[in-house]
Amino acid sequence: MKKLNCAFYNILPDLKTYTRNKMSGFNLSISDKPFEIDKLDPKTEVLGIFVESKIDKKVFAKLPNLKMIAAFSTGFDHVDLKEAKKKKVAVCNVPTYGENTVAQHTMAILLAISKKIFQSTKRVKEGNYDYHGLRGFDLRGKTVGIIGTGHIGYYMIKMLSGFEVNVIAYDPFPNEKLTKELNFKYVTFNKLMAQSDIVSLHVPLLPETTRMINKRNIKKMKPGVIIINTSRGGLIEPEALVWGLETGHVAAAGVDVLEEERYISHPECLLESDCKSEDVKDSLMENIIIDHPNTIVTPHNAFNTTEAIKRIIDTSVENVKAFAKGEPQNDVTKPRKKK
Repeated sequence: MKKLNCAFYNILPDLKTYTRNKMSGFNLSISDKPFEIDKLDPKTEVLGIFVESKIDKKVFAKLPNLKMIAAFSTGFDHVDLKEAKKKKVAVCNVPTYGENTVAQHTMAILLAISKKIFQSTKRVKEGNYDYHGLRGFDLRGKTVGIIGTGHIGYYMIKMLSGFEVNVIAYDPFPNEKLTKELNFKYVTFNKLMAQSDIVSLHVPLLPETTRMINKRNIKKMKPGVIIINTSRGGLIEPEALVWGLETGHVAAAGVDVLEEERYISHPECLLESDCKSEDVKDSLMENIIIDHPNTIVTPHNAFNTTEAIKRIIDTSVENVKAFAKGEPQNDVTKPRKKK
């Protein structure tokens, strides 16, 4: 097994030792902070990053010896795959690690919305012990539309089965075995839009899913619909969601992801030379979403449990070791093998 020069970033301090022990036999540089492009080591052969690290042409140019990117995530839209293929750099992700974890977060957001948990807590902490104006709604009897029935969508449907809801789902590749196991039915995308009281998104960010929730599709939804997104921010057009919330067509929204979330956490990025005016507008829209009284916004935290992060590290280390042996696995630059 080849001894590669590896650099891992955003590894939390309490997991550094765990990661080092797993990576024994490799030259490993490890940091609990995001990388700074000007400080990247050109000798790096394996770069390990979470989704907040954008890997573009500038990064590839700084790392002439780069052979593999270990994406500490299932999604890989933060990596320029076209450039990776051009440079013959493998991009290995973690296909599954937090399906139950993300579904649990999604369910927590939905329950918090249904019972006005955050408004209730805020009121009591402010010294007002009064329930008037905090009326919620039952999940029982509601129709929940699940977009995407992969690993996370599966767990979400499984959790919902205990709440006596009617589940419908849309997936371009329906899994009919699941309908019998979990007692739900597939419908067309437009039917899901029209029939759902609650819409929950569980699909990757791809060209065909980008801004799939837009003003046109929100208008197809029931008045008073609730939208939940714990997948990728780019699935929802920010301006359309603001329109839905302001008009009341969308009663509430719970999101763990925002399309331009790097501008929320790092507003100085708006001054970058490659920042477009559309980015500024979307960032402003997302600030409105964050401040809106009928939203719950969490900071891309759905994956974040001790168990899930250890699963991410474990699989990522396995990816690096497999690559070092010349047997790469989970390489998203290559066509997936059919099972």
